[in-house]
Amino acid sequence: MPPPLCLRTLSQLSLDASAHGCSAHVPRLLRPQIGTLGTTGTACFSTSASRYAAVVKKKGMTAAPKKGIKSLNTKKGKSTPGGDAGKRPGQGERKALRKRIILSNDNALHVSSLQDLDKANVLSEKNEGKVMGLPQEHVVDALRSVDAFKTNQAWSLFRRPAVLMRREAIQLARLFSEVEDSATDEEQQQKKKKTIRRILCGERASGKSTLLLQGLTMAFLRDWFVINLPEAQDLVNAHTDYAPLPNSQPMQYTQDTYTANLLQQILKSNQAFLHAAKVTTKPDLPLPLPPAATLKDLVALGMANPEASWPVFVALWNELSVPGRPPVLLALDGLSHIMRHSDYMSAQVKPIHAHDLTLVYHFVQHLSGQKELPNGGMVIAATSQSNAPTSPALDFCIQAARARQTSGDMPQWNPYKKVDSRVMDALRDLRGESDNLDIINVGGLSKEEARSMMEYYAESGMLRHKVNQGFVTEKWSLAGMGNIGELEKASVRMRL
Repeated sequence: MPPPLCLRTLSQLSLDASAHGCSAHVPRLLRPQIGTLGTTGTACFSTSASRYAAVVKKKGMTAAPKKGIKSLNTKKGKSTPGGDAGKRPGQGERKALRKRIILSNDNALHVSSLQDLDKANVLSEKNEGKVMGLPQEHVVDALRSVDAFKTNQAWSLFRRPAVLMRREAIQLARLFSEVEDSATDEEQQQKKKKTIRRILCGERASGKSTLLLQGLTMAFLRDWFVINLPEAQDLVNAHTDYAPLPNSQPMQYTQDTYTANLLQQILKSNQAFLHAAKVTTKPDLPLPLPPAATLKDLVALGMANPEASWPVFVALWNELSVPGRPPVLLALDGLSHIMRHSDYMSAQVKPIHAHDLTLVYHFVQHLSGQKELPNGGMVIAATSQSNAPTSPALDFCIQAARARQTSGDMPQWNPYKKVDSRVMDALRDLRGESDNLDIINVGGLSKEEARSMMEYYAESGMLRHKVNQGFVTEKWSLAGMGNIGELEKASVRMRL
């Protein structure tokens, strides 16, 4: 019997021969056979066993449920017919959540040294550099009703609203005093009461909207009549209905729903005056007024009937022009939105200029000086750097006014940019020598103002650090030389 090594060698040779396609006349001895003599062997590398084996079922798979029998399904996805998608938000709920204003934080500490602004001290220059609280009873409610608070401001971090009386706020207070002095001066009364027009401009997050809020606060405390347009974007973005104004030349367009909402804001913020004042003129209205009507009845008529809101607004303005009425503050935030074409289309499918909208045209007339406030007052417009469309004419006029203030070189108009003649004509006083229309450049805080602000942060419990000269200088430098928005981020919001 040959040794096992020899048999393995012969089997390997037979495998090599089969791999190279050997014919059937190869000797039987060289063909590999496994098993005992006389039995049929199995070829090497056979696939029959795996081919005819039973199919292995996947793990986790179960048979389909029988008809009429419910199965438990724990999946709650959207594709599942019985899935729970949760409660959908109601109509207007998302917008209300997006625009929600929180003015108090019960977890913040009470600042015992905080003094409130009132009618006597709101225009005092002794408040410069101090943090002053806003009165809770009337002023905060009035500011909320005119949408003076913004969602990106940090009112929700502190126990109650407070503002820093920076040097620009004191400059604004001087202008209020100047208007009131002109109203009490007998010689000035015989001539014409003063109307002051200002544009608030500056870098992003420098506090322009907050300074506008401080101006509204001064007006409310001094018993002025306040009309505020909180977002100029809402006037021109084609999100509200509009219609041609009959017999207007050139064609103008009214926004009835927006005007009705504006009348509602006016009623909430000027309740005391509207309740007491009587209608003295004979307004031309499409709806009748009750006998011995007050200005509250007049405004309520426009609120309840949006189609009559613009005639009611015109009648209200005529009442405010009667001698003996209080001074008026006209305010607007987001000036660049109304210094260009709007998103509305005319009947000829052409863009409507923002100055062809009645409310915008009314504001621009008083901002440009084309019309004066009969009982005196102020027209304040704030620009925006975070939400501002391109308006080359407005930017050029502001640069010219800034150069005039600093005695610098007057800028030259870029000839490759399209000129909006209506905007240039409305802001022509910014490029001239007139002081009635000017800018207030809202820059960075001084180190003393920054220290006062950071001490208020520390007393409120929002800044856990000793406020010394080195710490103030560090944060003041990190905030871009005192930018109040960046200072708030660096000292309160930032957590390292």
